[in-house]
Amino acid sequence: MAKITVIGSSSMDLVVTSSKRPKAGETVLGESFKTVPGGKGANQAVAAARLGAEVHMIGCIGDDHYGKEILANLQSNGVNTSYMKVVKGESGTAHIVLAEEDNSIIVVQGANARLTPSVIEKAEEVISQSQMVLIQQEIPKETVGFVGSVCKKHSVPLMLNPAPARKVKDELMEAASYITPNEHEASILFDGAEIEESLRNLPNKLFLTEGKKGVRYFDGNKMVVVPAYPVDIVDTTGAGDTFNAAFAVGVSEGMDLLNSLRFANRAASISVTAFGAQGGMPTRREVDTLMKRYSL
Repeated sequence: MAKITVIGSSSMDLVVTSSKRPKAGETVLGESFKTVPGGKGANQAVAAARLGAEVHMIGCIGDDHYGKEILANLQSNGVNTSYMKVVKGESGTAHIVLAEEDNSIIVVQGANARLTPSVIEKAEEVISQSQMVLIQQEIPKETVGFVGSVCKKHSVPLMLNPAPARKVKDELMEAASYITPNEHEASILFDGAEIEESLRNLPNKLFLTEGKKGVRYFDGNKMVVVPAYPVDIVDTTGAGDTFNAAFAVGVSEGMDLLNSLRFANRAASISVTAFGAQGGMPTRREVDTLMKRYSL
């Protein structure tokens, strides 16, 4: 069983569905509104747990009603919450518009802004025993950098999902074993450099996720594209988190890169067929069944 630690945000998603995305200054009528647990960190933790990993989640929640719901949801999905810190104040929220087969998201950090290096220090033992650490950027940048140094100290592979997009220090880029931006995030991460050049400079380390096109990386000799699996899309929220979690599980279980990416693409394809960031995240049996049934 893969031992994975996820460090990052947890929030409550406030989701509006609409047939049209409003322009600046425009009001449109929505079709529905729901609240569902989310946050990139919590999403990745739940996805990895459903795929059979032993998962510890490190993060901060508020002492409000949302915080209680977030914690209960993690626990009900088999995630170890021993290192989740409850702080005074509001939990994080994400305000999501689903329209035109895509999503737009505004994140309010709330308690996630309190995930400081001191919280990480208290969890250093479990980090040191992990086969993979996953981290994102909905938490303070100094914490993300500190996690990189802790992983480097203990020789633990780190998967950096640089979302939301922002520049990171060279030390963090060096500490990360796997970096998984989408096209927008890559343009910010590498100052608008040609993506092919960036891929060639980071062979088997930089993995560009391109939505329906799949995932692209440089294996040291050639560019490799791992195609996505076509499905009928209901909600793309959480697809990237599912991909990262599944990629981490695959690598931690000893799959080679190509098969880890195929596994991740298949898990992500299933995740978009149901509502909510976590609503469509598949179990291991679902992914394995479809991997056996269909081959690219």
